[in-house]
Amino acid sequence: MISNRIIVSSIVVLLTLLATCEGMGVELHCRCIQTESKPIGRHIEKVELILPNSHCEETEIIATLKRTGEEVCLNPEAPWVKKVINKIMSRK
Repeated sequence: MISNRIIVSSIVVLLTLLATCEGMGVELHCRCIQTESKPIGRHIEKVELILPNSHCEETEIIATLKRTGEEVCLNPEAPWVKKVINKIMSRK
């Protein structure tokens, strides 16, 4: 029979690990729920490309808008988004 002390200790360890991951800013899921397909290229200040990983199977492209600082998820399949990414990649 497992003692209550072991159960409580296990729960404390689990909660500590979860708090540590959350505190480190680790995303445990995809950030993009919806994506934008219409061209907004001239309003973009910066673009963040997040490749598929253990927390999200999708490639995510997150643009920060110039005026508002709002983050917008872009559709990686949209032709204009592909052009923007190619342009960024060719600079590096």
